Amino acid sequence: MTMKAIQCLQYGLPDSLVLAEVPIPTINPDEVLIKVKACGVNFPDILIIQNKYQFKPTLPFIPGGEVSGIISSVGENVTHLKVGDSVVALCGWGGFAEYVAVKSSRAFKVPNDLDFISAACTLYTYGTSYHALKDRAELKSGETLLVLGAAGGVGLAAVELAKIMGATVIAAASSDEKLAVCKAMGADHIINYKTEDLRARIKEITNDKGVDIIYDPIGGPLAEQALRSIAWRGRYLVVGFASGEIPSFAANLPLLKGASIVGVFWGSFAEREPKQSMQNFMQLLTWIKESKINQHIHKIYELPDAPNALQDLLDRKVYGKAVVKV
Repeated sequence: MTMKAIQCLQYGLPDSLVLAEVPIPTINPDEVLIKVKACGVNFPDILIIQNKYQFKPTLPFIPGGEVSGIISSVGENVTHLKVGDSVVALCGWGGFAEYVAVKSSRAFKVPNDLDFISAACTLYTYGTSYHALKDRAELKSGETLLVLGAAGGVGLAAVELAKIMGATVIAAASSDEKLAVCKAMGADHIINYKTEDLRARIKEITNDKGVDIIYDPIGGPLAEQALRSIAWRGRYLVVGFASGEIPSFAANLPLLKGASIVGVFWGSFAEREPKQSMQNFMQLLTWIKESKINQHIHKIYELPDAPNALQDLLDRKVYGKAVVKV
């Protein structure tokens, strides 16, 4: 039997992807087959099709790393999931398709009343941001958080979660339109780093104290400016490099502030510490059901338009989350 899928036949940009008819995956004893209902669109998808990500699937492959859907079949070793369960799953790749095979430990059951679009927006963005703020930064109520690239998927999730956790949030982004979204999602202060001096505004907002935590999914030249504005014993979270530039820091910068530069790799955390990851996920589900968090959906794309979704993300046109509906 076959299915429709978006295939990467050669490494390149989103316009090199093709819609194809391919065999439905077979599963091994530890896997589940998911009938995909929606697939989140994330920056690693752009890197993986260019062979720039730490995970490198063999060509040809199907991109799309975060799905929601219904279990279609289960491997003989799988006991915690059954056919018909609604799930979200971190598949790494394979999600821009009608079916995907996933290791059962990377699929999580969700309530039937959680819609598939919302479910497909949970793992990467909220999972990354909650792990960053709770486990890596150990954010405490009353602290100040600076979010760079705050209108992106993980950025907006960080804004929302930090407010729930009691922080004062400074959202920094590249346009007034993006900052309006950040403000609507709860940011206390906003900085347009295209038109304003980032360090001067941080100094003004914090009364020269600096920020306790910096959440940086962007990298590039803003990174050093932000690090120079960190408070005593601050934590700088290295989340990603959406700018395409990995920053380099002089070692005296964290030394002078007694600050920590902390790596955030949620995918590896979920693999290495599954019990803690599941606890985090259950907390996120609770907040979603209580309507305390609600991912901003930029646009819903149909499966044939998945390359356009990736291109919009690459062009920084996406505020919050783009989702492919299958």
